[in-house]
Amino acid sequence: MFANRISQTLHEEHGATIELMERLEAMIPRKTPIDAGNPLLRDLAAAIEADTIRHFDFEEQHLFPMLASVGDQLIGDHLTEEHSFMRPVAQKLEGLCRAAQQNGFDDESWKQFQRAGAEFVQRMLIHVQKEEMALLPLIDGTMDSATEERLYEAYAG
Repeated sequence: MFANRISQTLHEEHGATIELMERLEAMIPRKTPIDAGNPLLRDLAAAIEADTIRHFDFEEQHLFPMLASVGDQLIGDHLTEEHSFMRPVAQKLEGLCRAAQQNGFDDESWKQFQRAGAEFVQRMLIHVQKEEMALLPLIDGTMDSATEERLYEAYAG
């Protein structure tokens, strides 16, 4: 548990992300494609669109500049670089999910989904671990209550 509401909220989102990555990882080795109606496709596309990109944008636009202003720029720079590698993979994976929901998978689209999914899982799990171990405790210990209130409103609102 974190004292800072932003840290706690991001921590809870990380938990949901890990759960989703575990579901995705369990599907990747299948030789036969999953059905178009598999809830993973809906959940993954929705999470990428509504949560992942929003989470990255919030960190880059609000948290990392705040940390840089108190002398902690390196972590923001490093995590921003990781975001830049994950965004295109996330967008490709979201597109593959949406297409599969409409038309199902053929052999080629299933292979693309497997490759993009495996890369996304690998990058995301490492990224979440870094944020849990370094970013969230730093935010928890650095952010004053007025900044917390302002940024929490920006994120939750």
